[in-house]
Amino acid sequence: MCRFALYLGSPIALDTLITKPMNSIIHQSFHSHERKEPLNGDGFGVAWYVPELSPKPAVFRSITPAWNNANLASLARVTVSECILAHVRAASPGLPVTETNCHPFSHGRYAFMHNGAIGGFERVRRPLLQSLTDEAFPVVQGTTDSELMFALFLDHHRRLACHDAADAMAMALEATILHVVQATERAGVTEPSYLNLAVTDGRRAVASRFTTGPLSEAASLYVHEGKQYVCEEGVCRMVSPDVVRGAVLVCSEPLSEDPGWDPVPANHMVLVREDRSVAIRACTLSPPGAVTSDDTAGFAPLPG
Repeated sequence: MCRFALYLGSPIALDTLITKPMNSIIHQSFHSHERKEPLNGDGFGVAWYVPELSPKPAVFRSITPAWNNANLASLARVTVSECILAHVRAASPGLPVTETNCHPFSHGRYAFMHNGAIGGFERVRRPLLQSLTDEAFPVVQGTTDSELMFALFLDHHRRLACHDAADAMAMALEATILHVVQATERAGVTEPSYLNLAVTDGRRAVASRFTTGPLSEAASLYVHEGKQYVCEEGVCRMVSPDVVRGAVLVCSEPLSEDPGWDPVPANHMVLVREDRSVAIRACTLSPPGAVTSDDTAGFAPLPG
């Protein structure tokens, strides 16, 4: 299991997520609160967008523990963005600690990260790779189930290009989950999968909290929205939480102790649209073709 944080809103420095909060991503790298094993020291990664320069994200990844990387702290202090992804890794057993296996992964304008594991991955890795198109296959540079799911997402998303941009991302992520679940079922896998996935194009984002095991054992995920997320005099908080939609955080754990951190229900997805409005719906795992471009009835505004 890993820990991640995704931010969309007015520009903030990377350290507003990475170093400053009480439960920052760096803190979660050595003492996460909602994992049985609190250590996430098998590398880290950060992706951020500077749309006035490029639609593609910048990515900084390393195999060093996040708490022990001076370059990360220095970069985070002076780098500002409206869309940030941060991830600290706890490598799945048997998967090597290499830079290519560190999250977030990126391709074109998309960035992707994962907390969890595909159950019985060694039994379904080959059929999943074989299911990729020639366009998506080269995306997989490492050996993780996470990067393979990113390639699956890109394939499914390509087929949904005619839909609304935000809905297409949500449908493609759900199709990716369905793809994985069906592959494990065909292989007779009994180990549960934990698929907390997050993807963005720098303007909108989708994240899932999903497991094929008991819902009570789903990896944690929270959403926090308000006017602006700020850190002042050592205290981080969301200004006007759940009132004015201007900033959204989707995180494995609350970064701070301010009110407004809502747990995402197990086997649900969160959709953040370009206007920063937040919607949540159950993962029905229906085929993408069963949903039309204007069918958003499954999405409901986040309570509050």
